[in-house]
Amino acid sequence: MDHLDTLTARASLAASYWEVGRTSEAIDIEEQVAADRERILGAEHPDTLTARVNLAVSYQQAGRTSEAIDIEEQVVADRERILGAEHPDTLTARANLAITYQQAGRTHDAIALLKEVTGDRERTLGADHSSTSTARINLASAYRAAGQDDEAIALLEQVAADRERILGVDHLDTLTARANLAVSYWEVGRTSEAIDIEEQVAADRERILGAEHADTLTARANLAASYQQAGRMSEAIALLEQVAADRERIQGAEHPDTLTARAALATASQQATRPQGDHAG
Repeated sequence: MDHLDTLTARASLAASYWEVGRTSEAIDIEEQVAADRERILGAEHPDTLTARVNLAVSYQQAGRTSEAIDIEEQVVADRERILGAEHPDTLTARANLAITYQQAGRTHDAIALLKEVTGDRERTLGADHSSTSTARINLASAYRAAGQDDEAIALLEQVAADRERILGVDHLDTLTARANLAVSYWEVGRTSEAIDIEEQVAADRERILGAEHADTLTARANLAASYQQAGRMSEAIALLEQVAADRERIQGAEHPDTLTARAALATASQQATRPQGDHAG
């Protein structure tokens, strides 16, 4: 039971349970693996810290947020003390803690920590490193949760521009960054700007990934939502009809994405037939 290969095998099994949503079973194993690794290897061993991180992620998935935070705060303190404040593993631990803070509604704590992580990653890894870009995206998400839309959009604009410059216009990460920026524009009512980006993203994804790829269908659905917000109902409905038909053909009639597409089409059709000036209650 105490052999390190046995612990590794059990940790791998727990990860497999976690990936398929069997979180309770994953937690049962991970609690024991974390305790065993601490007893055998010591509290400061890297494998012990990794086991505690995995347990925290499962707690988070199970909605046991306060327990996840307790572990992650200790992991941050341990990694900072053992590895140093600027070690990549320390920065990752702080970023994970910030995300959990955000999920727990501690948005201001999340922003403060993510600003530190973003600054540290830019200073230690460089402004163009992918981890720096990821830190900016996480900070933008926290800003949006706090209602600081201008700060969030400024970061997402920077990420989109950086990815296009570094990776090229057709790289999938560039398209994702532009799609995320468009969503933020849409959420604050900058619909025309959202549409300009979404039309290009939809065309690019179809050209690069194919008309039936899930990301292409998502891009079309997002574009349809922006058309709808802009009052361009005939274009929105035509696009949603296509998305719903494609999802049903590719994913099946009962797939959640198909049901979501049908619901969006029904809502748009109802809006299009509602008399002008009439409002839903």
